[in-house]
Amino acid sequence: MDDDIKVINYSNIFLSCIYKKDCACKFHVHQHTLIYVRSGMVEIDDRGVKTVLTAGECAFVRRNAGVNLTKRSLGDEAPYLSVSLAFPRKFLMDFYRNMDKTLLPHEAHRGLNNVVVMKPRPDITSLFDSISPYYDTTIEPDAQWIDCKLTEALYVVLRTDVNLYASLFDFTEPWKIDIIDYLNENYMYELSIQDIANYTGRSLATFKRDFKKVSDTTPQKWIIRRRLEQAHKLLSGGNKRVSDVMADVGFTNLSYFSRIYKNAYGHAPTAG
Repeated sequence: MDDDIKVINYSNIFLSCIYKKDCACKFHVHQHTLIYVRSGMVEIDDRGVKTVLTAGECAFVRRNAGVNLTKRSLGDEAPYLSVSLAFPRKFLMDFYRNMDKTLLPHEAHRGLNNVVVMKPRPDITSLFDSISPYYDTTIEPDAQWIDCKLTEALYVVLRTDVNLYASLFDFTEPWKIDIIDYLNENYMYELSIQDIANYTGRSLATFKRDFKKVSDTTPQKWIIRRRLEQAHKLLSGGNKRVSDVMADVGFTNLSYFSRIYKNAYGHAPTAG
């Protein structure tokens, strides 16, 4: 690992430190995540929508978001330091199972934004101040402490916006994610069927059963067909290169793309 970069993972609590260099990365958020910046700055780019967090600021990033992160150190006196807490699906399901369902805001709805910025509050400051000592120790927190911190963090998120109930508990009615809506937004990414099941809040068996209700083909064939449809639309405009279109819609092999495109439309992709 680069001497200027340190990442510590305490089972869903991540401590990140960049001493001098800036660091840019792209990743698909597999779990709902809370990010808090202690010093320095991070820019979160969610498909063109940019959010900048500086010291003392916090944001919730929704599961299944493909985002670009640029972490910046602001000099020797302000290296990039952050804490991220990820909420596993099992943790959320256990939490939901023990909730008083009469208190659930059933009117909550899933918003369009994958990133929700939180204004500074005492409960946020208290949560992350209690985690910060683990930057400078070799003693790892125990499982009970981690579970306690994740629970505290979850309450922080739920107090921020009642509509976040619909994102955090998207594995149950009335907030279960629509499969086709999800695929239309994410067909271009390399996701396994298990990934898609997880992101839509379902077990693999439940996903397969629910998918059969909305499509007469398999998920894999649906994704390929959707990618081809979008590729055909983009190439018909006549101003894009085949290699660029292929990458945009999620294909990685040009010969394979050319073959299945010709099978679908009767001509090579270069013909539009």
